[in-house]
Amino acid sequence: MITLCMGAVRIPIADTFRILLEKLYIGIGYEISVSYEQIVWQIRMPRIILGFFAGSGLALCGCVMQALVQNPMADPYILGISAGATLGATSSLFLGLGTISGIWAFLGAGIAYFLVLMLSSADGKTTSVKLILSGMIINALLTAFSNFIIAITGDADGIMSIKFWTMGSLTRANWNNIGVIAVIVVSAILFFVIQAKTLDGLMLGEEVATTIGINTFRCRLIYLLVISLLTGILVSICGTIGFMGLIIPHVARALAGTGHKGLIPIAALTGGIFMLWVDAAARSLIPNTELPVGIFTAFIGAPFFVYVVVKKKYGFGGN
Repeated sequence: MITLCMGAVRIPIADTFRILLEKLYIGIGYEISVSYEQIVWQIRMPRIILGFFAGSGLALCGCVMQALVQNPMADPYILGISAGATLGATSSLFLGLGTISGIWAFLGAGIAYFLVLMLSSADGKTTSVKLILSGMIINALLTAFSNFIIAITGDADGIMSIKFWTMGSLTRANWNNIGVIAVIVVSAILFFVIQAKTLDGLMLGEEVATTIGINTFRCRLIYLLVISLLTGILVSICGTIGFMGLIIPHVARALAGTGHKGLIPIAALTGGIFMLWVDAAARSLIPNTELPVGIFTAFIGAPFFVYVVVKKKYGFGGN
């Protein structure tokens, strides 16, 4: 409710509440400003819903990725997913589509995933170290291609769109795409909650996980596919929102412990709430100006991450 009122146009909370009642067919006969109604229901409400599920999805991907590679610094973009999506987005502008294409961005993310998978399993065995190194290589390669396209294109507006998109933005939210995002994120959360015991085993390391009967190769393949699809979809709509998948899992561990059955839902909820306030700050801090949300995730996240590490006790990998 509070974030619905915030933005370039400040709307009283009473009017916001009446608009929601009217749209839910609970309140009848209220006199509501048409402009207020458009801002709250057509612009801010879809954006808030998208922001919540985007934050939840990125936090979820960060939790799972850190368990898969046993690395507390892993995040959803470690496999080069964001670089692939950025290459797809820049390619859509380079081909003259005029606007950033979500389909092209998603295809780019998918290509990045398959390149990393092929490279990390070239000798028939995939390990966490190979995944990280392969992701770094593919990320550097695809980023170079994106920068090359940006350097040779003469579309100044397109370059500004790419720049804003790579910093993260929720401006593409509408009632047509948030339903699909919500279903996908909730389904992924439920899937990984069911897989919580396996994730706990993977956190203990390759040898221990194999000893207790976990097929590490198959689990990594399935989990990475789910993470890549989810990250690719989110990036194709929201752009690259950094720091979410890195900091939120650690904050959630300080609150819920290291067991993934409790960690995953807490991380998803924390990520969604955090994204709501970050987006509210991005569209309210400077009058008549909207800043990319990725800037605020770093500004707010980094100091809070330091506080969690210094003041709170949390574990990683059983330690």
